[in-house]
Amino acid sequence: MTAESSHPFHDMHEHGFVRVAASTPRVRTADVAFNLDAVLAEARRAHEAHVDLLVFPELCLSSYAIDDLHLQAAMIEAVEAAIADVVAASADLAPVLLVGAALMRKGRLYNCALAIAHGKLLGVVPKSYLPNYREFYEKRWFASGKAIRGQTITVNGEDVPFGVDLVFASEVLPNFRFFAEICEDFWAPTPPSSLGAMAGATILANLSASNIVIGKSDERHMLCRSQSARAVAAYVYCAAGHGESTTDLAWDGQGVIYELGDLLAESERFSFAPELCIADVDCDRIVMDRVRVPTFNDAAELAGSPEDTFRTVRFAHVPVSGDIGLIRPVGRFPFVPARADKLDADCYEAFNIQVDGLMRRMESTSAKSLVIGISGGLDSTHALIVAARACDRLGLPRTTIRGYTMPGFGTSDGTKANAWKLMEAVGITAEEIDIRPAATTMLQDIGHAFADGQPVYDVTFENVQAGLRTDYLFRLASQHSGFVVGTGDLSELALGWCTYGVGDQMSHYAVNAGVPKTLIQYLIRWCATTDQFSASTEKILLAILATEISPELVPAGADGAIQSTEAKIGPYELNDFFLHHVMRFGQKPSKVAFLAWHAWREASSGAWPAGFPEAKKNEYDLATIRSWLEKFLGRFFAFSQFKRSAIPNGPKVSSGGALSPRGDWRAPSDASAAVWLAELDARVPRI
Repeated sequence: MTAESSHPFHDMHEHGFVRVAASTPRVRTADVAFNLDAVLAEARRAHEAHVDLLVFPELCLSSYAIDDLHLQAAMIEAVEAAIADVVAASADLAPVLLVGAALMRKGRLYNCALAIAHGKLLGVVPKSYLPNYREFYEKRWFASGKAIRGQTITVNGEDVPFGVDLVFASEVLPNFRFFAEICEDFWAPTPPSSLGAMAGATILANLSASNIVIGKSDERHMLCRSQSARAVAAYVYCAAGHGESTTDLAWDGQGVIYELGDLLAESERFSFAPELCIADVDCDRIVMDRVRVPTFNDAAELAGSPEDTFRTVRFAHVPVSGDIGLIRPVGRFPFVPARADKLDADCYEAFNIQVDGLMRRMESTSAKSLVIGISGGLDSTHALIVAARACDRLGLPRTTIRGYTMPGFGTSDGTKANAWKLMEAVGITAEEIDIRPAATTMLQDIGHAFADGQPVYDVTFENVQAGLRTDYLFRLASQHSGFVVGTGDLSELALGWCTYGVGDQMSHYAVNAGVPKTLIQYLIRWCATTDQFSASTEKILLAILATEISPELVPAGADGAIQSTEAKIGPYELNDFFLHHVMRFGQKPSKVAFLAWHAWREASSGAWPAGFPEAKKNEYDLATIRSWLEKFLGRFFAFSQFKRSAIPNGPKVSSGGALSPRGDWRAPSDASAAVWLAELDARVPRI
């Protein structure tokens, strides 16, 4: 391990991650010795993979489908003896093990989950709901544990906690707290894991047998996804696989890991070899989401505050330190639809949220026109095609839209030409107003050096142009009984990259305010490649996508280079990444940097959005990420809020959030960024 990789920053545990796994060992029907060896082999494999919590299938020491053999004394004793071997072997293993076994207590046999760690049996959780329908007959063999609380059970001569009221908690990682339930439990209307989550567990584990029939895999996914979302938790599900009796049933060995409704990992089903499905769960993210959602805590209170009645079993957790990687999908573009099978539906939805919002504003104002400044750039292009579709759906001619291109001192021939081509292709009322004479007059009136022929291109020089454009648009809207459609996007609001008041920060309706730059790019590409508009429109949309992002407020340099937005404020793909994790989950800067580093350090690894251009697949090292994150934090927390506090109406589009003070984000305009910058400085190495 290098000195660089040994820095605490590179250790995922330092950022609240816990490595979990679902293991489907090969078993042999009713062969306890064989199954014990299989369980230990998988435990050792998980140890080598630096797993913190390992979940096995239901009744894996005996195998599940052995019917009345569960009631044989020799089988019961063999299973208990095997448990002693697992406990002894666990002394040299890092993972906490959740093993399925049947145990006797006071003349009853219980189907149990056993938590084992570092040479100790921590506790035993009995199954609450026993299926006794169709192919299931569990009440013939087992007693329900649904009412057992505050009890103990003797296993190999040792008394350990026993009941459905157990939460197991690491003594090292404060948010690593798990709860176990068994198979049928989460098919119940009120799964025990709901109370476990409300008692503080961040990871919910299900030891399952669950034979396979057509469609059942989808049902398990639905239940795991739903429970992880509803309980604001991670859900680890592990089903029995090859080796179970196929007298009447079949088994697929499905293992899945969900977090807050997102699928992190899934095992290969029907595998002949043992399966180990691994993912790194973000326990800190789970806790912070619970903090943000009062409904979770209200439900816990209504349920009698389970945290006050559940028992916490603490264990000596020894996570591996250093850089062990990060095993979980980290999307480079968290605002961009990533579900390949639902890509068209997701893009359609995002686009039409904007369309519908604009339609409603048109209806409520009885506007006779929509006034938009068309620059030939991404934002105004997207606002225009949204407006065009709104007119189409309302049965209005597209000439209702009045588009104005307003060239200034930095406007290039290419963007101006694109603006005209776009307006003509969409079929709107198009005009041009040269703002340079008015801008020159204003600069002269205020005594700006540019008016005297000096090449002074400062903020005042830029804002004069941006302000004049907005001023013209508002007067034109008044003249034509319409309203100004804002073109500024969510990314610009986050960074304060807009001119306040009489400038592009203001409009009558900010249709793009909930859409970040990366999503705008993706939606334009979707519109251009899915026959949403005419062929001529699609052609110009693709040309605009290929143009450098620039405010074009400063004349091109002697070398012909135009003003570059991203050279000034950073790549939008990084800024949008930062924004999502800061705004949606309140992540610390060091964790945002850690996630960005794993998402962006290698262009060749990880998934890219479908159809993403090969030439635009970038990668960034940690030094670059840290540098732009530092600038983002300063702009977002200390500079830009006063602009966001006075933004016009506009629709929220993404679950990632919006920055309206009437919606997702409320903050003081005069805050300091010192806390975030200090955390970044203390915990992220300077390379």
